[in-house]
Amino acid sequence: MSTANFLIAGLGNIGDEYVSTRHNMGFIMLDAFAKASNITFATGRYGDMATVSHKGRKLYLLKPSTYMNLSGNAIRYWSVKLGIPPEQVLVICDDLNLPFGTIRMRKAGSDGGHNGLKNIQEELGTQAFPRIRIGIGNEFSRGGQIDFVLGKFSEEDLKLIPQIEEKIVSGIRDFCTIGPDLTMNSINVKKLF
Repeated sequence: MSTANFLIAGLGNIGDEYVSTRHNMGFIMLDAFAKASNITFATGRYGDMATVSHKGRKLYLLKPSTYMNLSGNAIRYWSVKLGIPPEQVLVICDDLNLPFGTIRMRKAGSDGGHNGLKNIQEELGTQAFPRIRIGIGNEFSRGGQIDFVLGKFSEEDLKLIPQIEEKIVSGIRDFCTIGPDLTMNSINVKKLF
Protein backbone atom coordinates (compact mmCIF):
# COMPACT_ATOMS: atom_id res chain seq x y z
CA MET A 1 0.00 0.00 0.00
CA SER A 2 1.52 3.28 -1.11
CA THR A 3 0.05 5.73 1.39
CA ALA A 4 -1.74 5.61 4.70
CA ASN A 5 -4.86 7.19 3.17
CA PHE A 6 -7.95 5.28 2.08
CA LEU A 7 -11.20 6.25 0.39
CA ILE A 8 -14.15 4.17 1.56
CA ALA A 9 -17.18 4.73 -0.69
CA GLY A 10 -20.61 3.42 0.18
CA LEU A 11 -23.03 3.42 -2.74
CA GLY A 12 -26.65 4.49 -2.59
CA ASN A 13 -29.15 7.12 -3.68
CA ILE A 14 -29.77 10.41 -1.91
CA GLY A 15 -33.24 11.51 -0.81
CA ASP A 16 -35.73 10.49 1.84
CA GLU A 17 -37.53 8.14 -0.53
CA TYR A 18 -34.41 5.95 -0.74
CA VAL A 19 -33.64 5.67 2.98
CA SER A 20 -33.62 2.02 4.12
CA THR A 21 -33.92 0.68 0.58
CA ARG A 22 -31.93 -2.34 -0.57
CA HIS A 23 -29.97 -0.28 -3.12
CA ASN A 24 -28.71 1.94 -0.26
CA MET A 25 -26.81 -0.86 1.47
CA GLY A 26 -23.53 1.04 0.96
CA PHE A 27 -24.90 4.15 2.69
CA ILE A 28 -26.28 2.03 5.53
CA MET A 29 -22.88 0.40 6.11
CA LEU A 30 -21.00 3.74 6.12
CA ASP A 31 -23.54 5.19 8.56
CA ALA A 32 -22.85 2.20 10.83
CA PHE A 33 -19.09 2.75 10.52
CA ALA A 34 -19.47 6.46 11.31
CA LYS A 35 -21.61 5.66 14.36
CA ALA A 36 -19.10 3.05 15.60
CA SER A 37 -16.29 5.60 15.10
CA ASN A 38 -18.24 8.45 16.75
CA ILE A 39 -17.97 10.71 13.69
CA THR A 40 -20.51 12.53 11.55
CA PHE A 41 -20.81 13.26 7.85
CA ALA A 42 -20.67 16.75 6.38
CA THR A 43 -21.93 17.65 2.93
CA GLY A 44 -19.09 18.32 0.52
CA ARG A 45 -18.48 18.27 -3.19
CA TYR A 46 -20.17 15.29 -4.84
CA GLY A 47 -21.34 13.79 -1.55
CA ASP A 48 -21.29 13.52 2.20
CA MET A 49 -17.81 13.04 3.68
CA ALA A 50 -16.42 12.03 7.05
CA THR A 51 -12.84 11.47 8.10
CA VAL A 52 -11.47 9.18 10.80
CA SER A 53 -8.03 8.02 11.84
CA HIS A 54 -7.45 4.34 12.60
CA LYS A 55 -4.09 2.88 13.62
CA GLY A 56 -2.08 5.57 11.83
CA ARG A 57 -4.24 5.51 8.71
CA LYS A 58 -6.65 8.18 7.54
CA LEU A 59 -9.98 6.93 6.23
CA TYR A 60 -12.12 9.20 4.09
CA LEU A 61 -15.72 7.99 4.04
CA LEU A 62 -17.80 9.04 1.03
CA LYS A 63 -21.52 8.72 0.35
CA PRO A 64 -21.82 10.04 -3.22
CA SER A 65 -24.63 12.50 -3.96
CA THR A 66 -24.43 11.71 -7.68
CA TYR A 67 -26.98 8.88 -7.44
CA MET A 68 -26.02 5.26 -7.86
CA ASN A 69 -25.46 5.13 -11.61
CA LEU A 70 -23.02 8.07 -11.58
CA SER A 71 -21.10 7.13 -8.41
CA GLY A 72 -17.85 7.05 -10.37
CA ASN A 73 -17.88 10.84 -10.77
CA ALA A 74 -17.65 11.39 -7.01
CA ILE A 75 -15.16 8.58 -6.44
CA ARG A 76 -12.86 9.75 -9.24
CA TYR A 77 -12.98 13.36 -7.98
CA TRP A 78 -12.11 12.48 -4.37
CA SER A 79 -9.53 9.80 -5.19
CA VAL A 80 -7.66 12.29 -7.43
CA LYS A 81 -8.03 15.19 -4.97
CA LEU A 82 -6.76 13.08 -2.06
CA GLY A 83 -4.10 11.27 -4.10
CA ILE A 84 -5.52 7.84 -3.30
CA PRO A 85 -4.76 5.07 -5.84
CA PRO A 86 -7.55 2.70 -6.99
CA GLU A 87 -6.20 -0.20 -4.91
CA GLN A 88 -6.88 1.90 -1.79
CA VAL A 89 -10.41 2.84 -2.81
CA LEU A 90 -12.87 0.43 -1.19
CA VAL A 91 -16.40 0.42 -2.63
CA ILE A 92 -19.31 -1.04 -0.65
CA CYS A 93 -22.54 -1.85 -2.47
CA ASP A 94 -25.57 -4.10 -2.68
CA ASP A 95 -25.71 -7.16 -4.92
CA LEU A 96 -28.95 -8.82 -5.95
CA ASN A 97 -27.06 -11.79 -7.39
CA LEU A 98 -26.10 -12.84 -3.84
CA PRO A 99 -28.49 -14.20 -1.20
CA PHE A 100 -29.38 -11.77 1.57
CA GLY A 101 -26.62 -11.75 4.18
CA THR A 102 -23.87 -12.98 1.87
CA ILE A 103 -20.73 -10.83 1.91
CA ARG A 104 -18.16 -11.02 -0.84
CA MET A 105 -14.99 -8.95 -1.07
CA ARG A 106 -12.73 -8.89 -4.13
CA LYS A 107 -9.66 -6.83 -5.05
CA ALA A 108 -10.88 -6.40 -8.63
CA GLY A 109 -13.45 -7.78 -11.03
CA SER A 110 -16.32 -7.09 -13.35
CA ASP A 111 -19.31 -4.93 -12.47
CA GLY A 112 -21.55 -8.03 -12.33
CA GLY A 113 -24.40 -6.02 -13.85
CA HIS A 114 -24.25 -3.35 -11.11
CA ASN A 115 -24.56 0.07 -12.74
CA GLY A 116 -22.79 1.85 -9.89
CA LEU A 117 -19.73 -0.41 -10.20
CA LYS A 118 -19.85 -0.08 -13.99
CA ASN A 119 -19.68 3.71 -13.76
CA ILE A 120 -16.83 3.57 -11.23
CA GLN A 121 -14.85 1.30 -13.57
CA GLU A 122 -15.45 3.73 -16.44
CA GLU A 123 -14.43 6.79 -14.40
CA LEU A 124 -11.36 5.21 -12.77
CA GLY A 125 -10.35 3.49 -16.01
CA THR A 126 -9.79 0.19 -14.24
CA GLN A 127 -11.54 -2.80 -12.66
CA ALA A 128 -8.70 -3.07 -10.15
CA PHE A 129 -10.30 -1.47 -7.10
CA PRO A 130 -11.47 -3.44 -4.06
CA ARG A 131 -15.18 -3.86 -3.47
CA ILE A 132 -17.41 -5.43 -0.84
CA ARG A 133 -20.69 -6.65 -2.26
CA ILE A 134 -23.50 -7.37 0.17
CA GLY A 135 -26.24 -9.74 -0.91
CA ILE A 136 -29.79 -8.39 -0.89
CA GLY A 137 -31.35 -11.45 -2.52
CA ASN A 138 -33.48 -11.50 -5.64
CA GLU A 139 -37.00 -12.32 -4.53
CA PHE A 140 -38.81 -10.52 -7.29
CA SER A 141 -40.95 -11.55 -10.24
CA ARG A 142 -39.92 -11.05 -13.85
CA GLY A 143 -39.57 -7.35 -14.60
CA GLY A 144 -39.62 -6.42 -10.92
CA GLN A 145 -35.89 -5.83 -10.42
CA ILE A 146 -36.05 -2.02 -10.14
CA ASP A 147 -38.94 -2.09 -7.68
CA PHE A 148 -37.09 -4.71 -5.64
CA VAL A 149 -33.76 -2.89 -5.33
CA LEU A 150 -35.51 0.42 -4.65
CA GLY A 151 -37.86 -1.25 -2.19
CA LYS A 152 -37.56 -1.11 1.59
CA PHE A 153 -36.12 -3.99 3.58
CA SER A 154 -38.66 -6.24 5.25
CA GLU A 155 -39.02 -6.01 9.04
CA GLU A 156 -37.38 -9.43 9.28
CA ASP A 157 -34.38 -8.30 7.21
CA LEU A 158 -34.04 -5.05 9.18
CA LYS A 159 -33.56 -7.08 12.36
CA LEU A 160 -30.58 -8.83 10.72
CA ILE A 161 -28.88 -5.71 9.31
CA PRO A 162 -26.89 -5.06 12.56
CA GLN A 163 -25.07 -8.39 12.07
CA ILE A 164 -24.06 -7.31 8.56
CA GLU A 165 -23.00 -3.88 9.86
CA GLU A 166 -20.77 -5.43 12.50
CA LYS A 167 -19.01 -7.60 9.91
CA ILE A 168 -18.55 -4.69 7.48
CA VAL A 169 -17.28 -2.24 10.13
CA SER A 170 -14.68 -4.80 11.14
CA GLY A 171 -13.87 -5.49 7.47
CA ILE A 172 -13.25 -1.82 6.68
CA ARG A 173 -10.83 -1.51 9.58
CA ASP A 174 -9.06 -4.72 8.58
CA PHE A 175 -8.77 -3.64 4.94
CA CYS A 176 -6.94 -0.47 5.97
CA THR A 177 -4.59 -2.20 8.42
CA ILE A 178 -3.91 -5.79 7.33
CA GLY A 179 -4.71 -5.43 3.63
CA PRO A 180 -7.25 -6.96 1.25
CA ASP A 181 -6.00 -10.57 1.17
CA LEU A 182 -6.31 -11.21 4.89
CA THR A 183 -9.52 -9.19 5.03
CA MET A 184 -11.09 -11.38 2.33
CA ASN A 185 -10.30 -14.44 4.45
CA SER A 186 -12.22 -13.02 7.40
CA ILE A 187 -15.06 -11.12 5.74
CA ASN A 188 -16.21 -13.38 2.90
CA VAL A 189 -19.17 -15.41 4.11
CA LYS A 190 -21.71 -17.38 2.12
CA LYS A 191 -24.45 -16.35 4.52
CA LEU A 192 -24.32 -14.75 7.95
CA PHE A 193 -27.59 -16.31 9.12
